[in-house]
Amino acid sequence: MTIFALSSGPGLSGVAVIRISGKKTKEILEKLINNPFPEPRKATLKKIYDIEKNDILDEGLILWFPGPQSYTGEDMAEIHIHGSRAVIEVIHSNISKIDDCRLAEPGEFTKIAFSNGKINLLQAESVGDLISSETEIQRLQAVKLMSGSQSKKYNHWRESLLKVLSNIEAKIDFPDEDLPDNILKDLNQKAYDIKNEIDKTLNDNKVGERIREGFKIAILGPANAGKSSLLNYLSQREVAIVSEVAGTTRDVIETHLNLNGYPVVLSDTAGIRDSQDEIEKKGIKLALKKAENADLRIVVIEPKNGYFTGVLKGLISTDNTILVVNKSDLGIENLVENFKKYKPIYISIKEETNLNLLITKIKDKLKNKFVSSDEILITRERHRQHLLQCNEYLENFLKKNQLKDFDKAAEDIRLATRHLGMIVGKVDVEEILGTIFNDFCIGK
Repeated sequence: MTIFALSSGPGLSGVAVIRISGKKTKEILEKLINNPFPEPRKATLKKIYDIEKNDILDEGLILWFPGPQSYTGEDMAEIHIHGSRAVIEVIHSNISKIDDCRLAEPGEFTKIAFSNGKINLLQAESVGDLISSETEIQRLQAVKLMSGSQSKKYNHWRESLLKVLSNIEAKIDFPDEDLPDNILKDLNQKAYDIKNEIDKTLNDNKVGERIREGFKIAILGPANAGKSSLLNYLSQREVAIVSEVAGTTRDVIETHLNLNGYPVVLSDTAGIRDSQDEIEKKGIKLALKKAENADLRIVVIEPKNGYFTGVLKGLISTDNTILVVNKSDLGIENLVENFKKYKPIYISIKEETNLNLLITKIKDKLKNKFVSSDEILITRERHRQHLLQCNEYLENFLKKNQLKDFDKAAEDIRLATRHLGMIVGKVDVEEILGTIFNDFCIGK
């Protein structure tokens, strides 16, 4: 089956790209452009014809990629045309008239690339992340995954465990063979070292997931301190209702932002105060829940009363909290002295004072606490669960191998290896045999 689809974004555009992949790609091009056929990997300007009437449909660039040296590993082509709906539809219609040709399903080109071994599962996921990236840090992370550096680490662990497994299998299947005396000690050490490396990778503050999904920031404080105004300013739009009436914000209001290159999920919460209103009390409870789960908290107060509950005092004593004094244009003389030890940032949303300083402070907090330069970043819960399962089996292996329960120990290593393989989409039991015969001279 040959598939085709609009590869560029939908809607009107100067240029649109139609991608084709499959056995009939060359036949499709021959019927659409007539002769001469374009050279591989060289953009060629061609008139594009109706395959039945021979009328000119458009004129555009043709790129021909013979398989297996293509993105999907199959014969592939790109047709760069004018981006009107009419042109796109008529070319789609012409391609669909050819037998065994159909519109591609979402993600199918990348799925074929994975099936043909052009990319692994981790890289396939990174393609989707790159397409959906909205901030610079998300783009950098996706590109890093696409480069394959992270896959190499997972594959290194997997290959090391396959060697451990091959030794255990050799011990089970060929008990009479002379194997090194210290082999059990070496196998245990290898498994132990890999387990420690995985433990370090898991202890990452979920940085990769935070970058991919957005850092959670909760805006907290007493009623009428300016929390909703701050949300609107950072969002550069009217997200929340601003009112002088206390208790206006009762539910949690969330918005996704690009804050100086950092993906952020910003939450405006109900004002924390003593209230007899049942609905408002529920809003305050939600606010405290958001504070508990947030990566960073911004506590906003105003100088005129310095209202500060015990709950808020507890929050600002933590490292992931920024104390902000809004309405500083009204004067800060009324601030309680012990507030000053928390080194607050004095802002005025009305006068737009020190707001850039606040944004810089937020960025620095996120960078210092969460953003790491480590090679391995777990970007999905799926990866994390496989690594946790892998380490659980490695722990079981270390216990059983010490007891010389080789059959069960081998199964634990096999399952640990499988979980690593599932991250990159590579699970091949036959590799074990290959490793055995490569590493040992059995049957001498």
